Amino acid sequence: MNYPQLSLYIDGEFLHGNGRKEQEILNPATHQVIGQLPHASTEDLDRALAAADLAFQSWKKTSPLERSKILRKAGELMRERAADIGRGITMDQGKPLHESTGEVMACGEHAEWHAEECRRIYGRVIPARNTAVRQTVLREPVGVVAAFSPWNFPFSQAVRKVSAALGAGCSIILKGPEDAPSAVVALAKIFHDAGLPKGVLNIVWGVPSEVSDHLLNSPVVRKITFTGSTPVGRMLAAKAAGQMKRSTMELGGHAPVIVCNDADLEQALNNLAPFKFRNAGQVCISPTRFYIQNGVYDRFVTGFLEKAQSLKVGDGLKEGTQMGPLAQHRRVSAVQSLVEDARERGANVLLGGAPMPGAGNFYAPTVLSDLSDDSRLMREEPFGPVASMIRFDGIDEVLKRANSLPFGLASYVFTQSSRNAHVLSTGLAAGMVSINHLGLALAETPFGGINDSGMGSEGGSETFDGYLNTKFVTHLN
Repeated sequence: MNYPQLSLYIDGEFLHGNGRKEQEILNPATHQVIGQLPHASTEDLDRALAAADLAFQSWKKTSPLERSKILRKAGELMRERAADIGRGITMDQGKPLHESTGEVMACGEHAEWHAEECRRIYGRVIPARNTAVRQTVLREPVGVVAAFSPWNFPFSQAVRKVSAALGAGCSIILKGPEDAPSAVVALAKIFHDAGLPKGVLNIVWGVPSEVSDHLLNSPVVRKITFTGSTPVGRMLAAKAAGQMKRSTMELGGHAPVIVCNDADLEQALNNLAPFKFRNAGQVCISPTRFYIQNGVYDRFVTGFLEKAQSLKVGDGLKEGTQMGPLAQHRRVSAVQSLVEDARERGANVLLGGAPMPGAGNFYAPTVLSDLSDDSRLMREEPFGPVASMIRFDGIDEVLKRANSLPFGLASYVFTQSSRNAHVLSTGLAAGMVSINHLGLALAETPFGGINDSGMGSEGGSETFDGYLNTKFVTHLN
């Protein structure tokens, strides 16, 4: 399979170059140019806004059964096309093919879950003080949504936003990741083929700041949803707030892992080591700060190193590859800068610690120990294949250190003590806590953070909250 042709998708039409500015798409494993991505002109963005606005007027009135039917069909098509879409993701984003295909397959369930849950968007009746009055609460779609999805999970992050918006009765303009665009174009084709009316979903590309400014400044857009870095999220949230527009923000993390003396070490290692290096560590909920209690520290680190050393790193399209390249060349230098800072502040590099030779954006699986709390690696999200090992003595101490950053997305605990589990799960300042397994990001569970890690949730019954207005109606007969 060759890399797919890229396009905009506006008002039900796939629009290619035709004189538009185009961006080269690179394979991060080889640095070869594999495609050309057309950028939306100002006229294209205005057309997308007009199309979404017009489509909303009818889509908001459609039966939840009709919305459910389209989402269900989309889920079926995701599974049918997973192999081809996954190959495109590996070519432009870099992750191993089995991870890419698995990402798409899992999204079939997300579409189907939203298809079922959108049929259960209920209002309520409030008993009135006057028997002649009837009081009702209605949930109505907020309007046109501007969505911005990231490159690390280009299909699944887009699916979460699109499925929630469509299920709620909103129309949506989605700007996906220009570095890894094939999955979002494939998503547009899926909904097109599933029978979604034109204009309800629109896909645009361009310089991120220019596209976001244009969309957010339009009175047509009533809600934004963004997944990405905390600095960009802050900026977008401020712009949205300045215009009283609803926003959902899924931002950066720096996930602590707490492994207690009584933990099942085999279980912990079998869970944490593969998950740390999944997608080369480019995962917002990736475990990054490993707090290991003194009694099991040496055994855990030894076991973790054995698993990290055995990883097969290479082109994601090659059989047997377990970890691919970083998605962009700039990520290599960013990760290296963090590692060098840690080393200068006294950290020991137990494994890796450098880019890998040859073509591509490959960075070696890296494990460090004896990090100082003021090192950048302990304060900034690495978003790469780097694990930091830190000793701790007691539960109170580790809670204080784990909560010392402004982030609050995911956290992990491994312990066989119910008391430890309770104290840590209630004490960790995070939107999600997973104990003795990796149980996050399921369709039926809320996904989101607190503090600098964002606001609002995707997934779970909470998924529609950011896409619905609450209307109170009181009627005197």
